[in-house]
Amino acid sequence: MTGAPVGAGRPLGPHYKWIALSNTTLGMLMATINQSIVLIALPDIFRGIGLNPLSPGNTSYLLWMFMGFMVVTAVLVVSFGRLGDMFGRVRMYNLGFLVFTVASIFLTLTWMHGVAAALWLIFWRIVQGIGGAFLFANSTAILTDAFPSNRRGTALGLNSIAAIAGSFIGLILGGVLGPVNWHLIFLVSVPVGVFGTVWAYFMMHDIGIRKHARMDWWGNVLFGGGLIAVLVGITYGLLPYGGHPMGWTNPWVLTAMIGGVVLLVVFVIVETKVAEPLFRMSLFKIRPFAAGNIASLAMALSRGGMQFMLIIWLQGIWLPLHGYSFSQTPLWAGIYLIPLTIGFLLSAPLSGILSDRFGAKAFTVGGAVLTAATFLVLAFLPVNFVYWQFALLVALNGFGTGLFVSPNRAEMMNSVPANQRGAAGGMIATFMNSASVLSIGIFFSLMIIGLSSKLPTTLFSGLTAQGVPASAATPISHLPPIGVLFAAFLGYNPVQQLLGPLLHQLSPAHAAYLIGRQFFPHLITGPFHDGLGVAFGFAIAACLIGAIASALTGPRKRSLGAKESVGSELAAVAAEGTGIEPSELVVPDMVSDTAEPAEKPGRAS
Repeated sequence: MTGAPVGAGRPLGPHYKWIALSNTTLGMLMATINQSIVLIALPDIFRGIGLNPLSPGNTSYLLWMFMGFMVVTAVLVVSFGRLGDMFGRVRMYNLGFLVFTVASIFLTLTWMHGVAAALWLIFWRIVQGIGGAFLFANSTAILTDAFPSNRRGTALGLNSIAAIAGSFIGLILGGVLGPVNWHLIFLVSVPVGVFGTVWAYFMMHDIGIRKHARMDWWGNVLFGGGLIAVLVGITYGLLPYGGHPMGWTNPWVLTAMIGGVVLLVVFVIVETKVAEPLFRMSLFKIRPFAAGNIASLAMALSRGGMQFMLIIWLQGIWLPLHGYSFSQTPLWAGIYLIPLTIGFLLSAPLSGILSDRFGAKAFTVGGAVLTAATFLVLAFLPVNFVYWQFALLVALNGFGTGLFVSPNRAEMMNSVPANQRGAAGGMIATFMNSASVLSIGIFFSLMIIGLSSKLPTTLFSGLTAQGVPASAATPISHLPPIGVLFAAFLGYNPVQQLLGPLLHQLSPAHAAYLIGRQFFPHLITGPFHDGLGVAFGFAIAACLIGAIASALTGPRKRSLGAKESVGSELAAVAAEGTGIEPSELVVPDMVSDTAEPAEKPGRAS
C-alpha cells in the first residue's frame, strides 16, 4: 500500500460533508429498500417464474429469496469494514455501489422459469448482499470522518433514517410494482445505483486515516464459517422436521448451530492472539462501545421480527375482516404500517440533533423504554383492533426506535480511535444485521409455539363444522403452522392452500364460506393472539436490556482542553469549508490505538 493521496489537488469545498451524507444516505436507502421490496413482491416473483413457494420442496427457495441478502450482509460487513480501514473507506464504498448495481441489472434480466430461475435470483440476491455489505460497513465510518464530533449525531441520525425507513418504503414499492411486473422491483435500483456509483466516484474522497495492515485470514474464515453456520441453522430451523412444527430437532440444524457457536468461540480466542485481528477485541474495553453494542443488539432483536408479525397480523386477520381480498393484503399492509415509518422519521433526526447538544443517554434509555411500553400495549390490543389505536401504538414504537438509533450510533462511533472506524462500523453493522436474522427466527419460533398449542384443535373443529370430513380435517389441522403463516404473509388464501382439490367435494355454500374473508381470520384470532403475546413478551425483555445497557455507557465527557485525533481534526477542517483537501492519511502500525478524547465543544459546522 502506498501513501499517495487520493484526489490530491481537488478541493473538498465547504459542502463536502453534505455530499458524503447525501451519497451514503442514498446508498443506505437503496440497500434497505431492496431488503424489504422482495418480501411484498414474493407472490408476484414466484407466479412470474412459475413456482409454488408453499410446496414442501420449494420452501427453502422462499426462505433464501428474502433471507440470503441479510445472511450474506451480516457475515461480510466486518471484513469489508476492515478493508476500508486498510485500502480506503470511500474506495470500498464505491465498489459496493458498483457490485449492487450490477447484481440489480442481472436480477432484472431474469428470463428463466421454475427452479433454475429461483436459483438464479437467489445467487444474484446474494451478490447484492455482498454489495450491500460494502455499503453498510463503510458508510458510518465515512460520515464519522466527514463530520466533526459535535455534529455526528445529526449526520448519523439522518443516515439511520434511510437505513430503517427504507425497509418500510420497500414494502409499499413492492406492493405497487410487483403486480405490474415483478422485474420492476429489481429494475428500480438500477438507475439509482448507476447515479450513486458515478456520483460517489467523482465527488467523494478518502479523508480518513488508513493503516498498513495484513488481512486476518484465519479470523475471516472462522468468523465467516461460524456466523454462516449459525444463521443458516436459524433459517432452516423455521422449517418443519420429523412431525414437529419447527426444525430445531433436525440433526443438521443442531450441527450447524452448535458447530457455528464453537467456531465463533475459537474465533474470539484467535483474535486475542493475532497481531492484526479482524475483530478489534480491544474496542470492547471502551465502555460506550461495548455497552452501546449490547443495547443496539438487543433493540435489533426486538425490531427485526416485529415487522413480520405486524404484517402477518394485518394480512392474515385484520385486512380480510375489513373487506380486503387476500391478494390485496400485501400492498395494504405496507400502507397501514406507514405510521410506524412516520414515527421514526419524526424522532430520528430530532434525537440526533438534540443528543449532540445534551448527550445521548436520555434519548437511548428513553427510546428503549418507550419502545418496550408500546410492545406491552400491543400485546393487549384486540386482534380485530380499532385502527387509530393500532396506528398510534406503531407510530410511538417507531418514535421510540428513532429516539434510540441516532444517539446510540454516534455514541459508539465517537468513542473509537479514528484509525479503527471502519472496523468499528463493520462490527456495529454485523451485530445489527445478525440480530435481524436471529430476531426473525426467534419471533417465528415463539409465534409457532403459541399457535401449536391451540391451532390444531381450532382448525379441526372449524373445518368439520363446515362439512369437511373428519378423516380429511385431521391431517390438515396437524400441518405445521409455518405454512399458514407463510401463506398469509405471501397474500395467499391460507384455507384455499390447505384444502386444495378438497374444496370441490364440498357444497358451494360451505366452500365459499371457507375461502371467504371471515372464516380464516375468525379461526386464527385466538391462537394468533396467544402467539403474539409470547413474541411481544420477548421484544419487551429485549428493549429493557437495551435500556439498561444504554444507561451503563458512562457519563458524557466534556473536557474543554481535549483534542480529537488528527483524522477527526482534518475531518472537521474539511467540514468547515477551508477549500483545502488533506492528503489521505496512511499511518504506520505504531500509531496509537487509544480512543479519541471527548469532542471540543463550541465547534461550528
